[in-house]
Amino acid sequence: MKSPEQIEKMRETGRVVARALQAMQDASAVGVTLKEIDAVGAGVLADAGATSPFLNYHPDWAPTPFPGSICASVNDVIVHGIPTDYALADGDLVSIDFGAVLDGWCGDSARSFIVGTPRPGDQDLVDTTKAALDAGIAAAQVGNTIGDIGYAVQKVAKKARLGNLEDHGGHGIGTEMHMDPFVPNEGRRGKGMRLAPGMVIAIEPMFIADGRSDYRHDDDGWTLRSSRGARAAHWEHTIAITKDGPRILTAL
Repeated sequence: MKSPEQIEKMRETGRVVARALQAMQDASAVGVTLKEIDAVGAGVLADAGATSPFLNYHPDWAPTPFPGSICASVNDVIVHGIPTDYALADGDLVSIDFGAVLDGWCGDSARSFIVGTPRPGDQDLVDTTKAALDAGIAAAQVGNTIGDIGYAVQKVAKKARLGNLEDHGGHGIGTEMHMDPFVPNEGRRGKGMRLAPGMVIAIEPMFIADGRSDYRHDDDGWTLRSSRGARAAHWEHTIAITKDGPRILTAL
């Protein structure tokens, strides 16, 4: 639980995250490498006096610390893509997940977009995944539950016949990037932890175009791809639960 003053501090961190994501999307063009985009995000952090919660992050399941300030996931990569020397091509579907730590408080957000000319169906995938995020946020009302959020996200995926990465999802966030509770992308109405003023969580749907939810990991142990090469999209915001409704902390 966070006080109103602590939530304001998290809002300042969230503004840094939002500025960085916008700057990285603006810099994304044909021929630009993922490492160059990573450098743009790192530059925004440096200018703000913030640091990256991603760089050198090493959870128990990962073979090595994460080597970048962004997760850069292209085309069939769903999440956790490592920023490499790969140069963006016309029509690439790019998802960037980004975080910041400022004055001890974390922010975390992700967005998907298309470089150049979209392939058929890609913009619908991006837009539908964003709509699922919006639905999840709308369900994040005082008195509702974590299950209500997951149900709202899942409902959008099912209606659009998209794969839903149900065993991954959002999380609590505060002085650490990943905290309790887990916020899954599927759920049952009225089930799970009840939402109360002062809670801060990240909601992050990840949808796959072919309607399947299975995936595989690359040899790097981080990169997670759709199992059959289908395109994927990822959206995320950090939000505060307030008596006046959900407040997005990572919006511009």
